[in-house]
Amino acid sequence: MCTNESSCGCAPAAAADAAASATGTRTTYTVAGMTCGGCAASVSRKLRAVAGVAGVEVDVASGAVTVTSDTTLETADVRSAVEQAGYRLVG
Repeated sequence: MCTNESSCGCAPAAAADAAASATGTRTTYTVAGMTCGGCAASVSRKLRAVAGVAGVEVDVASGAVTVTSDTTLETADVRSAVEQAGYRLVG
């Protein structure tokens, strides 16, 4: 069970988004507070809703979130999506 206070539900989730574009811009962010697959799913779902995002890969253990996008994303948009999922963008 997840000990995170975001109430992620700990539902199993795929860590990588297979639909990510191999030709897009890849940017890696660090997200604090993720502890399980449900956390990864919450963050992925919110980030995929950001305009221009083609794919999201999450490594819960390290907190690394790699976003593939069609264009350069605004950090504020990424931060907002992560916060909406109940987590914190580090840096």
